[in-house]
Amino acid sequence: MAAATLSDHKVADRKVADHKVRPIMDAALERTGFDRSRLIFWSVAALTTLLVIGPIAPIAMQAFLNKPLYDASATLTAANFGRLVTEAGIGEIALNTVIFAVLSTIFAQVFGALAAVVIGRTNLPGRGWLGEVLVWPLFVSHLVIAFGWLTMYGPSGYVTLAVRSWTGVTPWDLYSLSGMGVVAGLSQAPLAYLMCLGAVSKADAQLEAAARSVGAGPFRALWSVTVPMMRPALIYSTVLNFVVAIEMLSIPLLFGAPNKIETITSFLYDKGINAAVQPDYGIVGAAALILLAIVAFLVWLQGRLMVGSNRFVTVRGKASRPALLDLGRWRWFVFAAVFAYVFFTIVLVFAGTLMRASVSFLTPLVPFWTLLTTKNFDLILQTPNYMRSIGNSVLISLIGGVIGTVLVAIITLVSRRSEFKGARPLEYIALFPRSLPGIIAGLGFFYAVIWVPGLDAIRGTIWILILAFMVRYIPVGFGTIAPALAQIGDELDRGARISGADWWTTVTRIIAPLLKPALFSTFALLFIHFFKEYVTAVFLFQPGSEIIGTTMLQLWAQGDNGPVSALATIQVVITAIFVLVARRVLGAKIYG
Repeated sequence: MAAATLSDHKVADRKVADHKVRPIMDAALERTGFDRSRLIFWSVAALTTLLVIGPIAPIAMQAFLNKPLYDASATLTAANFGRLVTEAGIGEIALNTVIFAVLSTIFAQVFGALAAVVIGRTNLPGRGWLGEVLVWPLFVSHLVIAFGWLTMYGPSGYVTLAVRSWTGVTPWDLYSLSGMGVVAGLSQAPLAYLMCLGAVSKADAQLEAAARSVGAGPFRALWSVTVPMMRPALIYSTVLNFVVAIEMLSIPLLFGAPNKIETITSFLYDKGINAAVQPDYGIVGAAALILLAIVAFLVWLQGRLMVGSNRFVTVRGKASRPALLDLGRWRWFVFAAVFAYVFFTIVLVFAGTLMRASVSFLTPLVPFWTLLTTKNFDLILQTPNYMRSIGNSVLISLIGGVIGTVLVAIITLVSRRSEFKGARPLEYIALFPRSLPGIIAGLGFFYAVIWVPGLDAIRGTIWILILAFMVRYIPVGFGTIAPALAQIGDELDRGARISGADWWTTVTRIIAPLLKPALFSTFALLFIHFFKEYVTAVFLFQPGSEIIGTTMLQLWAQGDNGPVSALATIQVVITAIFVLVARRVLGAKIYG
């Protein structure tokens, strides 16, 4: 009752303050004769809607046309969906996609959640640096990770050949659905780890203490109290990892193609990019629309499952930090297990990429230091096309990061800190790209630039890539700025408005400066995501607008594994330097 009364008082106070502010705002409007705030609100809403809906509408149209979108003689038809089943064999592709996604999600959740509990709640030796290494895969593209796994654990991989020479048998097969699921799952485990780490590290110690007081041991208290508190994080990360697996391209392409195992993304890539004669735009559009609908449903389901997650909130005003669980005699055994996981699935994968880039060929039968060479790096550094791809990636990330940060900041301020009547719909639209897989975003923008008059001017340039990447990652920036904005009391807004400032003056002179740390973090996150992105670009790039990821795919298709590894190593090094600078100079918070 007291809480309800306090809430009522807050609402009443805010209404009183609004009644005081409104006459001043109206007076200012009468003096100027122009309300620029409303113009800004509607302009931001229109721009956001155009950017988000723009690439989706052409896909929906193409799915129901019998000819390419740009063909004036195209007519409406629903036959494309029928041809998906009869000609393209979508049933087997869908089954492969589901099996791959389920396997990868299981591995990601099991390893990620266990790592979060062990590192976040126990006195594990080296828990600090082990936790840092665990998140490395999140900073680079799946393409780099896939090449690393292929180099070390593929059929001719360094570790595979070493084990075969010792045992006489091949211990694993990554060119299978199960192998693909393991690789994808272990690559995505860091995402589950981060999601669950926050839940276990901030749990209320009083709950565990209560369990201990009635006779529960430390492990029983952890299992019975803390682990159930991870439910929201587990639900969120499970659906998120399932979605990531469905829209993943690199692992199905690199590991599935040799055995003709197709998932929905590799199917779209083959039909849209690698078609022998001409892409079948009807089938591609229909498949893309189905994929978009599935991912949108999963994101909606994620939101529904998270309803009521506040029941698991335990950090209140009197909460205390939970004590670390003493592993006792199991301490070093658990350390060995976690170290082995980190070493074999992360360190060796990155090391394999560097090793392959530094030798003429990689085999355990010959000491690698006798095969050292710089020719792979020389090829990259001396070839204009390859160097241009590096420069384009950096330029796109810098320009896109800055523009994207400004755009997302304005969207967040309008949707969360304004009197705009369409604020809630604007937020839904801004977050919709969570349901937009990269390959669908790229395909949608590809259709848009060849269909919408005037957009042909940016076709094949880095600007279409910047635009597509920005739309794809609006939710990332929104999720960074919105929590920081919620921590700034709205009494600052009301004080400025009472003094005669309009909305734009208030947010630019008072709110924005207070958001500076969040804005730096948003820029850093957007830079990292733009720099590692490649799936969105596969339909959009042309000679002159190549980026690192698309160049790696081209080199891989030519069988040039050495230059591929060299380019991947360069991407990892640039990313590492940027993360270091962003943390030390900008004070950006990259994760957590």
